[in-house]
Amino acid sequence: MENKKTVTIEYCTKCKFMMRSAWIAQELLQTFEGDIDAAILKPSMVPGIWRIYANDRQVWDRKTERGLPELKDLKRRVRDIIAPDKKLGHAETVEPKTENQP
Repeated sequence: MENKKTVTIEYCTKCKFMMRSAWIAQELLQTFEGDIDAAILKPSMVPGIWRIYANDRQVWDRKTERGLPELKDLKRRVRDIIAPDKKLGHAETVEPKTENQP
């Protein structure tokens, strides 16, 4: 049996991250159509939580990454786990922002 490919977005309800989480889930489902079996929104009562997992592997943590991701960077990270051979078009040609970039 093939493993299910999932993305889970765990978010703080008190921080009002639900809308951003739903938007990110929609973007990932659209980009990885046919590659992702489920996108899960997981409310957390832990203040400040905003984490994204692909197949139970953490790809983003707001606290350790010091903020929310650029969508292109997040798509690359998810792609590397869910569908490593998938081409992302223009999202692959732009490097992620570093702390020194505006």
